Amino acid sequence: MKEIGGYIELWENTGSLFHENAVALNTARGCLAYLIESKNIKKIALPRFLCNSVTKLCRTLGVEIQFYNIDESFLPISLVLRAGEWLYIVNTYGQLNHADICRLREMYGRIIVDNVQAYFEEPIEEIDTLYSCRKFFGVPDGAFLYTDAKLDRKLEQDESRGRMEHLLGRYERNASSFYDKYVESESSLEALPIKRMSKLTENLLRGVDYGYTKRRRNENFMYLHKRLESVNRLHLRKTDGAFAYPLLIDDGAQIRKKLIAEKIYIPTLWPNVLNETDAGMLEHYYAENILPLPCDQRYGEVEMHVICKQIMGQ
Repeated sequence: MKEIGGYIELWENTGSLFHENAVALNTARGCLAYLIESKNIKKIALPRFLCNSVTKLCRTLGVEIQFYNIDESFLPISLVLRAGEWLYIVNTYGQLNHADICRLREMYGRIIVDNVQAYFEEPIEEIDTLYSCRKFFGVPDGAFLYTDAKLDRKLEQDESRGRMEHLLGRYERNASSFYDKYVESESSLEALPIKRMSKLTENLLRGVDYGYTKRRRNENFMYLHKRLESVNRLHLRKTDGAFAYPLLIDDGAQIRKKLIAEKIYIPTLWPNVLNETDAGMLEHYYAENILPLPCDQRYGEVEMHVICKQIMGQ
């Protein structure tokens, strides 16, 4: 029998999910693992410009990997798929549009689109597409997968309460005090099996104002672009609800240190790429010098001005 009375628990939100019709899972890695299992994927082509968690997952699941290089627009170059191979496409900083993805499907057939950095990008019908929630919102986990595939087994539902400390801690104090807890939580996700999204994460996501979130991200992105376009070596497309503003500048590594010293935290998103590629490769240059400047819904024009002032010195 359901419990009645006692202390009041977390409020249950009744709003809609942005990806209401997708398969709701616990992690983006879980989404890929779901596809590998349900579609019996044995071979996959991965970009060199990629977080090594995807590579680790594929190797753990016994999937044969071919690596490919990208061009300046984050698209694959000199790629020939082997028999039975799938192409894994990363929509880096949301810079690939539907035309790019449709063209890749026509060229290569079986593709998987990683929209981890493009939460507000709508999926294309009949193309397997995955999304991550914690890159955009204050949740401990959560991911969405669009696919026609079904697993032949029932999935357990995840539980997220043990991965909330860094989020609650930063809300009441500051990021640096709980950074170790953040790293601990992120590390714990790598070992998780495929599970359904937790009740806690789904409930938090149902409380998000998605219209406000997307609008604020767009406004912040455009503010940064107007101020920094002249020094940005990337030719950017406007993306809806941007993950971050990617600033490519030759001394990016030094500017990153300067910004961090001013408590403007700019990560190196793929540090593994620096070890896995040669210094003369485009992927190495991008990993070292692209600064993913924060432009999310927590901030407005005041914070964007502070970032630009630190970079431009005015």
